[in-house]
Amino acid sequence: MKKQKKVDVNKLLKAAEEPSKIARKLHPFYRGKIEVVPKCRVKDFNDFSIWYSPGVAAVCTDIYKNPELVYEYTNKWNSVAVVSDGTRVLGLGDIGPEAGMPVMEGKALLYKYLGGVDAYPICLDTKDEKEIIQTVKILQPSFGGVNLEDIEQPKCFPVLNTLRKECRIPVWHDDQQGTALVTLAGFINALKVVGKKIEKVKIAMLGAGAANICISRLLILYGANPANIIMVDLCGTLHKKRVDLKMCPEKWTLAVDTNVNAVHGGIKEAMENADAVIALSSPGPGVIDKKWIERMAKNPIVFTCANPVPEIWPWEAKEAGAAVVATGRSDFANQVNNSLGFPGVFRGALDVRASTITDTMCITAATELASCIADNEIKPDKILPTMDDWEIFPKVAAALGIKAIKEKVAGKKLSYDKIFNDAKSIIKRSRAITEGMMKSGYIKSAKDKI
Repeated sequence: MKKQKKVDVNKLLKAAEEPSKIARKLHPFYRGKIEVVPKCRVKDFNDFSIWYSPGVAAVCTDIYKNPELVYEYTNKWNSVAVVSDGTRVLGLGDIGPEAGMPVMEGKALLYKYLGGVDAYPICLDTKDEKEIIQTVKILQPSFGGVNLEDIEQPKCFPVLNTLRKECRIPVWHDDQQGTALVTLAGFINALKVVGKKIEKVKIAMLGAGAANICISRLLILYGANPANIIMVDLCGTLHKKRVDLKMCPEKWTLAVDTNVNAVHGGIKEAMENADAVIALSSPGPGVIDKKWIERMAKNPIVFTCANPVPEIWPWEAKEAGAAVVATGRSDFANQVNNSLGFPGVFRGALDVRASTITDTMCITAATELASCIADNEIKPDKILPTMDDWEIFPKVAAALGIKAIKEKVAGKKLSYDKIFNDAKSIIKRSRAITEGMMKSGYIKSAKDKI
């Protein structure tokens, strides 16, 4: 086995703490990360008679007669609400809606810069499932889509399921569908590295939260054999005798459909002879033991995506024999990051005026994301593109948009080239605006603050 380069753990941990230190300085400096600016001309004050009273009344009348014109006459076509109750913020737990605002603003920033989507943070002062559902439903006239974020389980499941059924605009939970989409994309290419077929591999899934439950659903829909999946929660492996799981329908379904051999135990037992492990559980290191990886099948795939520290350090996983290792961190190879998915997904959904985002649309987006790396370029340390590869976003947008049209959930029928080129233009414009404001000084330099 090739000797791994020695890693200075203390140096790595110090580097990992640096973004937090800088964030505490820059957030109060900028007093937020997004703002609203005009997109229409204002040559002089006479223009307000067009954009506001009296001219706007004619536009309102047109929309009243034909409500669909709201997409043509207002920014609804490009607007997404990022909705959270602050009950599960970045693994910090229930820290409340105010403390969740920086995260939702950050999400809005990513939407705009990566997808050209105008997103607005909406943090709700309620934890009640029914109130969250009702609030999102009554917000529909103002937005073209909704991104649910950082909502605790099991509440997040019925909230998403209900809204997907009852809303006329697409509703997406990034902690479920976003994580699942990007994980599937990485897994598709990881399987190519090790030369294994998804229908044959045994998969241990550590953590039975919103992310892994949705990941398992997409894996199975893509071709994984549910009998070969073993999921582990805090109480051990999921199996038919875990009657305690009946209180959570999503977990109970997996307990019944997966783990055909009824393997009992915990992480160690689930990983025995597994071809892959997908972990979104407790931050490490030490959650996964090197010896457990050594007892996996030949050339195992190891996704350890807990943040801020993975369940096992990547170099330890490789020393134990892992052929492909991915984490949720940007300072290691193969970062599994939701930001590779949701900007393109909503760009495409908005542009074809989709009424929902189905699981099959998610799979289409995942396969498109995976294909953004040519087969001859896929390597153990390169199974996913990065945010720097900005053309992945219009590609994902176009693929998802065409799938929405095929599934008859799109309000507009456009060609692939039309969706792709429009998405590319919108995203380029968004990036150019940001860069232009930085050059002009309207976004101030913060060199002296770092």
